[in-house]
Amino acid sequence: MEDSKNQPDNSTPKVTGIGGIFFFSDNPKETNEWYAKNLGFDTNDWGSTFESRNIHNPDEVNALQWSTFKKGDDYFLPSKKEFMINYRVQNIEALVAKLQENGVTVLDDIATYDYGKFVHIMDADGNKIELWEP
Repeated sequence: MEDSKNQPDNSTPKVTGIGGIFFFSDNPKETNEWYAKNLGFDTNDWGSTFESRNIHNPDEVNALQWSTFKKGDDYFLPSKKEFMINYRVQNIEALVAKLQENGVTVLDDIATYDYGKFVHIMDADGNKIELWEP
């Protein structure tokens, strides 16, 4: 939905993009080094960050975080999967309320940090999903 200035409606609770891709590795440091050497990733202790511009607001820079986690890390629990997707969202409070109304498992309360708000949910296939409102 767009307003009279053809700007997107930023109040609708929804996913607006991918915020991160996280997966298990037997050796995250070596995996990060492999991606840096072979695919040119600019890596650090947290993985690699890819930036892009919002097509509707070119002054807005969005980030996608790519991170490896040591196999078995508790951060992915209660999912049994070896990956987790972080979705960038708008209006996280209303989105969580909508998800709860729809019977979606919400794993924690919304946590607020300097770089945004986060909450975790489970999808129908047992994947833990991280929702992030920058």
